[in-house]
Amino acid sequence: MKIDDKHVILIVEDNPEDYEATVRGFRSSGVANPIFRCEDGDQALDFLFHQGEYADSEKYPCPGIILLDLDLPGTDGREVLAEIKKTEGLKKIPVVVLTTSSDERDITQCYEDGANSYIIKPVDFSGLIQAIQRLKDYWFEIVVLPK
Repeated sequence: MKIDDKHVILIVEDNPEDYEATVRGFRSSGVANPIFRCEDGDQALDFLFHQGEYADSEKYPCPGIILLDLDLPGTDGREVLAEIKKTEGLKKIPVVVLTTSSDERDITQCYEDGANSYIIKPVDFSGLIQAIQRLKDYWFEIVVLPK
């Protein structure tokens, strides 16, 4: 199963400019998937567990892939990743860490906690667009995931 155009993309990103650039990158790459955004880790966990404002699982479906920033207000991305990967029903969802942190401790810890990929955000817009294109090519065109 490839991530097709029916699969929801969940972007967990507090920076509005990074979020908008990521969405533009997907759209310019031809990705038409529904995209949802959570601005912090607490919102992301509510979305994934269908709690609070995200209780309606029809309106907020389980994502096919999660792009996760690490440095989030409240519950940070490291904690969100650990929670996802220890939860039956969520742990198979690919989590791509998309962050500015190049700290080796973060990279190591994220992979130990089950991240599927770790991408350091390029500092310029064109670099981010290229990174999103590569991410799209890999996760949406090449990878085969379990059903």
